Amino acid sequence: MLFYYFLLFITSFLLLLVPLPFSQTSVYLHHQSEKTKRPKNTYGPPSYPIIGCLLSFYKNRHRLLQWYTDLLKKSPSKTMVVNRFGAPRTIITANPHNVEYILKSNFENYPKGRPFTALLGDFLGRGIFNVDGELWQVQRKFSSHEFSARSLREFVVETLEEEVGEKLLPLLGIAAKNGKVLDLQEVLRRFAFDSICKVSLGVDPCCLDLSLSDETPPLALAFDRASEFCAKRGVAPVPIVWKIKRALNLGSEKELKESVEIVRCYVNEIIESKKNKLAEKKKLDDKGGKGEGDLLSRLLLAGHDDEMVRDMVISFLMAGRDTTSSALTWFFWLISKNDGVKKNVLAEIDELNYINSELNSSLDYEDLKKMRYTKVCLCESMRLYPPVVWDSKHAEKDDILPDGTMVYKGNRVTYFQYGMGRILEEVWGEDCLEFKPERWFDEKGMIKMVSPYEFPVFQAGPRVCLGKEMAFIQMKYVVASILERFEIELVDSKEPAFVPLLTAFMAGGLKVRVHHRADRKKIVK
Repeated sequence: MLFYYFLLFITSFLLLLVPLPFSQTSVYLHHQSEKTKRPKNTYGPPSYPIIGCLLSFYKNRHRLLQWYTDLLKKSPSKTMVVNRFGAPRTIITANPHNVEYILKSNFENYPKGRPFTALLGDFLGRGIFNVDGELWQVQRKFSSHEFSARSLREFVVETLEEEVGEKLLPLLGIAAKNGKVLDLQEVLRRFAFDSICKVSLGVDPCCLDLSLSDETPPLALAFDRASEFCAKRGVAPVPIVWKIKRALNLGSEKELKESVEIVRCYVNEIIESKKNKLAEKKKLDDKGGKGEGDLLSRLLLAGHDDEMVRDMVISFLMAGRDTTSSALTWFFWLISKNDGVKKNVLAEIDELNYINSELNSSLDYEDLKKMRYTKVCLCESMRLYPPVVWDSKHAEKDDILPDGTMVYKGNRVTYFQYGMGRILEEVWGEDCLEFKPERWFDEKGMIKMVSPYEFPVFQAGPRVCLGKEMAFIQMKYVVASILERFEIELVDSKEPAFVPLLTAFMAGGLKVRVHHRADRKKIVK
């Protein structure tokens, strides 16, 4: 408790030293004016003069997800306003009408904004996930075209077949034979990194080695650390601290810089190699040369400059690696604790395998699309444990959200996916804290059409995730390939901690033992 009084003293003292026009300070003086008095229909944590809710924010910094969820559940509008010293006035909402307004109806007023892009700028640069305006539109147009191309889809499936068949399954087979305890989360993260590197760069970093050393490969480690330090910037109690550390190149900011340099050097070397390869092909092809199936070749042939190519590729690597591995980790944990659900998933997989065995064929893209029950299990898992727990925009001008919450120019506006899956009883039912895949089916057994603004795990509106279908295909293929052959036994039945960084993960990993299925059917290719 003594620390809180010390923090109160320091922040008040700093305020006296900082000129009033300083943007971070002036935000906290806004509430003293008529313009920023909290409207009657808004809610928020306890606040104090000058420092706002800094004390309670600091106290709950290690449990922000549950703190925000508890506060939003008490709010009549499912929205709250957070004011704290050193950060912009922040609106946090789990209201679907607000989410639709932010992501679609008034999209132009809610870009990422400079405060957000500053958090990730050192890592993602000018990549598609970290830019607005014309630069975003150019990259979005290219990505939309490529992600809808049949050739890329086929390349992704080919990559999956190779990575699963030659790496993932043999590794699990060795673990089953030796009775070794595996961290399935780490296995899935390495598998996903190898896969997305192959799809994005056309190279395989071989992170999923059969020996599965406890030491994380340098490239993957650099990615992890860069993501972690950027995420910690976003939840820092007083953001000016990390900015000072960056200016002085100290501590975590120094480590972030070093990690980003490792990632960028690796990607730059691949770009140069790929450019030389494409140039050689062009000499042999009067039509101008053809690239390979990977995204890097497609970006270079499209004529983008090297820096933008690098930043876009790094963005794809981050999104493709951590989101699917996070979703799969929680999926395997959840079905391992729910025998009835697991039985239904296995029945779906075995039925497809039986049909394919009759036709003398293997599981393919069309089969994966038919895995309806597995899909709703993945959706239910992501509802409770979304890979990205929140996303923020910054208001370009004053506005009013559909629930009446006032928004002022420069405010951070955050929609909270984690809370939306846990407090919207009118959408998910009173049992919304339970893992219940059947809630996704209607009375006729068809998958319900849930609004993306009630389930914005893949975002929605103009920025909706272009890789959504690809992600489901990858996750279904991994699930079918593993469960067709192996039983997954949890070593610890206790619920693990859910840790929100840029992408959420399971604290301590998912420790399991792997066993061969006794009733094994035809092998998936």
